[in-house]
Amino acid sequence: MKQIGLMSDTHGFVDPKIYEHFKNVDEIWHAGDIGDIKVIDELKKFKPLRAVWGNIDNTEIRSETEEFETFECEKVKVLITHIAGKPGKYYPKAKERIDIDKPDLFICGHSHICLVKMDPNYKMLWMNPGACGFKGFHQIKTLLRFKITDDKIHDLEVIEMGKRA
Repeated sequence: MKQIGLMSDTHGFVDPKIYEHFKNVDEIWHAGDIGDIKVIDELKKFKPLRAVWGNIDNTEIRSETEEFETFECEKVKVLITHIAGKPGKYYPKAKERIDIDKPDLFICGHSHICLVKMDPNYKMLWMNPGACGFKGFHQIKTLLRFKITDDKIHDLEVIEMGKRA
């Protein structure tokens, strides 16, 4: 069993509340728009980190991360990217990777809207943790926390960290 802390759209800021919310996770996954290489360095000192770059991220961040990351966690195939669209209306590059990788769990960021839903066309769970930084149009900073045991994703929690500004 692994417990995962999922975040996106930090835009250069790591809210100190993240350390409390993610204190018991095994890994942190960041779905892009990191904003500053210091965010990667800071999170890596705290927990093992998987991260993808987003549209605001510079060459330094892009040299440390990929646009898409596909991996296995327990027995769940995971695909993470930043810009993806949503079930039924995927960004073309994301749809291409979904078709190739056939993930069980697809994670993205970008929209600043926290949303989790099943995509029945691909038989995969789609997650967007919203945004946990101070930049953007979101009103509430959000994170997701969940567990993966074998091929099951369970105990999903939406964490609200207060107002953006």
